[in-house]
Amino acid sequence: MTAPDATPSSLCTDATEAASTITELLDVLWERANAATAPGTAPASASQLRLMYVVDGQDGIRMRTVCSVLGSSPPSVSRMCDRLQAIGYLERLPCPDSGREITLRLSPAGKRHLQRIRAQRETMLHEAIHHMPAAQRRALARGLTELATQLTSGHNSAEHSKSGAHSAA
Repeated sequence: MTAPDATPSSLCTDATEAASTITELLDVLWERANAATAPGTAPASASQLRLMYVVDGQDGIRMRTVCSVLGSSPPSVSRMCDRLQAIGYLERLPCPDSGREITLRLSPAGKRHLQRIRAQRETMLHEAIHHMPAAQRRALARGLTELATQLTSGHNSAEHSKSGAHSAA
Protein backbone atom coordinates (compact mmCIF):
# COMPACT_ATOMS: atom_id res chain seq x y z
CA MET A 1 0.00 0.00 0.00
CA THR A 2 1.24 3.49 -0.83
CA ALA A 3 2.15 5.85 2.01
CA PRO A 4 -0.32 8.72 2.67
CA ASP A 5 2.31 11.33 1.77
CA ALA A 6 3.18 9.73 -1.56
CA THR A 7 3.67 12.12 -4.47
CA PRO A 8 1.29 12.11 -7.44
CA SER A 9 4.17 10.79 -9.55
CA SER A 10 4.79 7.83 -7.23
CA LEU A 11 1.05 7.11 -7.07
CA CYS A 12 0.98 7.03 -10.88
CA THR A 13 4.01 4.71 -10.91
CA ASP A 14 2.44 2.42 -8.31
CA ALA A 15 -0.83 2.28 -10.25
CA THR A 16 1.02 1.60 -13.51
CA GLU A 17 2.99 -1.24 -11.94
CA ALA A 18 -0.19 -2.73 -10.42
CA ALA A 19 -2.00 -2.51 -13.78
CA SER A 20 0.95 -4.16 -15.54
CA THR A 21 1.03 -6.97 -12.99
CA ILE A 22 -2.71 -7.61 -13.27
CA THR A 23 -2.51 -7.49 -17.08
CA GLU A 24 0.16 -10.18 -17.11
CA LEU A 25 -1.80 -12.32 -14.66
CA LEU A 26 -4.98 -11.93 -16.70
CA ASP A 27 -3.08 -12.87 -19.89
CA VAL A 28 -2.10 -16.16 -18.26
CA LEU A 29 -5.63 -16.79 -17.00
CA TRP A 30 -7.13 -15.92 -20.40
CA GLU A 31 -4.79 -18.35 -22.15
CA ARG A 32 -5.87 -21.04 -19.70
CA ALA A 33 -9.53 -20.19 -20.37
CA ASN A 34 -8.95 -20.30 -24.13
CA ALA A 35 -7.29 -23.71 -23.95
CA ALA A 36 -10.07 -25.11 -21.77
CA THR A 37 -13.04 -23.79 -23.74
CA ALA A 38 -13.00 -25.82 -26.90
CA PRO A 39 -12.58 -29.52 -26.24
CA GLY A 40 -11.88 -31.27 -29.52
CA THR A 41 -11.07 -28.08 -31.42
CA ALA A 42 -7.89 -26.12 -31.84
CA PRO A 43 -7.92 -23.03 -29.63
CA ALA A 44 -6.89 -19.77 -31.20
CA SER A 45 -3.61 -18.11 -30.18
CA ALA A 46 -3.61 -14.85 -28.22
CA SER A 47 -2.96 -12.91 -31.45
CA GLN A 48 -5.74 -14.73 -33.24
CA LEU A 49 -8.10 -14.04 -30.34
CA ARG A 50 -7.31 -10.33 -30.55
CA LEU A 51 -8.17 -10.48 -34.24
CA MET A 52 -11.41 -12.29 -33.40
CA TYR A 53 -12.34 -9.61 -30.84
CA VAL A 54 -11.80 -6.88 -33.42
CA VAL A 55 -13.89 -8.70 -36.02
CA ASP A 56 -16.58 -9.51 -33.46
CA GLY A 57 -16.80 -5.82 -32.58
CA GLN A 58 -17.52 -4.85 -36.19
CA ASP A 59 -19.04 -7.57 -38.35
CA GLY A 60 -17.96 -7.14 -41.96
CA ILE A 61 -14.84 -5.15 -41.07
CA ARG A 62 -12.33 -4.63 -43.86
CA MET A 63 -9.05 -6.49 -43.55
CA ARG A 64 -7.17 -3.20 -44.01
CA THR A 65 -8.98 -1.79 -40.97
CA VAL A 66 -8.11 -4.88 -38.91
CA CYS A 67 -4.44 -4.41 -39.83
CA SER A 68 -4.62 -0.80 -38.65
CA VAL A 69 -6.42 -1.61 -35.38
CA LEU A 70 -3.99 -4.43 -34.54
CA GLY A 71 -0.94 -2.52 -35.73
CA SER A 72 0.04 -5.55 -37.81
CA SER A 73 1.18 -5.98 -41.38
CA PRO A 74 -1.26 -7.29 -44.00
CA PRO A 75 0.72 -10.54 -44.52
CA SER A 76 0.68 -11.23 -40.77
CA VAL A 77 -3.05 -10.59 -40.49
CA SER A 78 -3.68 -12.65 -43.61
CA ARG A 79 -1.83 -15.64 -42.09
CA MET A 80 -3.87 -15.34 -38.88
CA CYS A 81 -7.04 -15.21 -40.98
CA ASP A 82 -5.90 -18.31 -42.88
CA ARG A 83 -5.53 -20.23 -39.61
CA LEU A 84 -8.84 -19.00 -38.20
CA GLN A 85 -10.62 -19.83 -41.43
CA ALA A 86 -9.03 -23.30 -41.46
CA ILE A 87 -10.39 -24.11 -37.98
CA GLY A 88 -13.79 -22.70 -38.93
CA TYR A 89 -13.81 -19.53 -36.80
CA LEU A 90 -13.62 -16.85 -39.50
CA GLU A 91 -15.23 -16.11 -42.85
CA ARG A 92 -13.73 -13.94 -45.58
CA LEU A 93 -16.13 -12.20 -47.90
CA PRO A 94 -15.70 -9.87 -50.87
CA CYS A 95 -16.18 -6.23 -49.94
CA PRO A 96 -19.57 -5.06 -51.25
CA ASP A 97 -18.23 -1.76 -52.59
CA SER A 98 -14.70 -2.73 -53.66
CA GLY A 99 -13.69 -5.78 -55.63
CA ARG A 100 -10.11 -5.46 -54.35
CA GLU A 101 -10.89 -5.64 -50.64
CA ILE A 102 -11.92 -8.41 -48.27
CA THR A 103 -14.26 -8.13 -45.31
CA LEU A 104 -14.18 -10.43 -42.31
CA ARG A 105 -16.79 -11.86 -40.00
CA LEU A 106 -16.82 -14.57 -37.40
CA SER A 107 -18.48 -17.83 -38.27
CA PRO A 108 -21.11 -19.23 -35.90
CA ALA A 109 -18.38 -21.53 -34.49
CA GLY A 110 -16.08 -18.53 -33.95
CA LYS A 111 -18.85 -16.64 -32.14
CA ARG A 112 -19.53 -19.65 -29.92
CA HIS A 113 -15.81 -19.94 -29.13
CA LEU A 114 -15.64 -16.29 -28.05
CA GLN A 115 -18.83 -16.68 -25.99
CA ARG A 116 -17.31 -19.64 -24.12
CA ILE A 117 -14.08 -17.75 -23.46
CA ARG A 118 -15.93 -14.64 -22.28
CA ALA A 119 -18.18 -16.69 -20.00
CA GLN A 120 -15.19 -18.44 -18.44
CA ARG A 121 -13.32 -15.15 -18.00
CA GLU A 122 -16.34 -13.49 -16.42
CA THR A 123 -16.69 -16.42 -14.02
CA MET A 124 -13.02 -16.10 -12.99
CA LEU A 125 -13.29 -12.35 -12.52
CA HIS A 126 -16.63 -12.53 -10.71
CA GLU A 127 -15.24 -15.10 -8.27
CA ALA A 128 -12.17 -12.98 -7.48
CA ILE A 129 -14.08 -9.68 -7.24
CA HIS A 130 -16.83 -11.28 -5.13
CA HIS A 131 -14.28 -11.94 -2.38
CA MET A 132 -13.20 -8.28 -2.22
CA PRO A 133 -14.75 -5.94 0.37
CA ALA A 134 -17.62 -3.86 -1.07
CA ALA A 135 -15.72 -0.55 -0.82
CA GLN A 136 -12.82 -2.01 -2.80
CA ARG A 137 -15.20 -3.41 -5.42
CA ARG A 138 -16.74 0.06 -5.88
CA ALA A 139 -13.28 1.67 -6.10
CA LEU A 140 -12.19 -0.97 -8.61
CA ALA A 141 -15.26 -0.37 -10.76
CA ARG A 142 -14.68 3.39 -10.76
CA GLY A 143 -10.96 3.04 -11.42
CA LEU A 144 -11.37 0.56 -14.26
CA THR A 145 -14.09 2.67 -15.86
CA GLU A 146 -11.82 5.71 -15.85
CA LEU A 147 -8.83 3.66 -17.07
CA ALA A 148 -10.90 2.39 -20.01
CA THR A 149 -11.94 5.98 -20.78
CA GLN A 150 -8.33 7.15 -20.78
CA LEU A 151 -7.15 4.22 -22.92
CA THR A 152 -9.86 4.74 -25.52
CA SER A 153 -9.51 8.54 -25.60
CA GLY A 154 -6.04 8.41 -27.14
CA HIS A 155 -4.13 9.30 -23.98
CA ASN A 156 -2.07 6.15 -24.45
CA SER A 157 -0.64 7.09 -27.84
CA ALA A 158 3.07 6.76 -28.55
CA GLU A 159 3.37 10.51 -29.17
CA HIS A 160 1.84 11.26 -25.77
CA SER A 161 4.30 8.90 -24.08
CA LYS A 162 7.26 10.41 -25.94
CA SER A 163 6.32 13.93 -24.93
CA GLY A 164 6.76 13.01 -21.30
CA ALA A 165 3.26 14.21 -20.47
CA HIS A 166 1.80 12.33 -17.56
CA SER A 167 -1.26 13.05 -15.51
CA ALA A 168 -1.13 13.01 -11.75
CA ALA A 169 -3.17 10.44 -9.88
